[in-house]
Amino acid sequence: MFRKMNLLSVIILALVVIGIITQTISNPYQLLIPVAVFGVIYLLYKFPPGAARPKAKPRYKAGARKDQPSANKGKTRKHMPFRVIEGGKDDDNLPKYH
Repeated sequence: MFRKMNLLSVIILALVVIGIITQTISNPYQLLIPVAVFGVIYLLYKFPPGAARPKAKPRYKAGARKDQPSANKGKTRKHMPFRVIEGGKDDDNLPKYH
């Protein structure tokens, strides 16, 4: 991470760290409000209000899929939603204004 940072970024980062340390030593209660605000923002991000709680997942038997007969056993191609339709355009007829 530090290999990509230039000298100016390292100096600014060091000054920020020194400033935070001196503010914490001189007046630790001043740091309490920003930490509380960031903590509340993090909790709201992690656990958003009004979000539906995940329901319990139904449990299935391990071999339940193997017991059911497969409908597309003989097919080897995947079903694709799009296909190419061959057009009837001639290559000799170029547009007049291109």
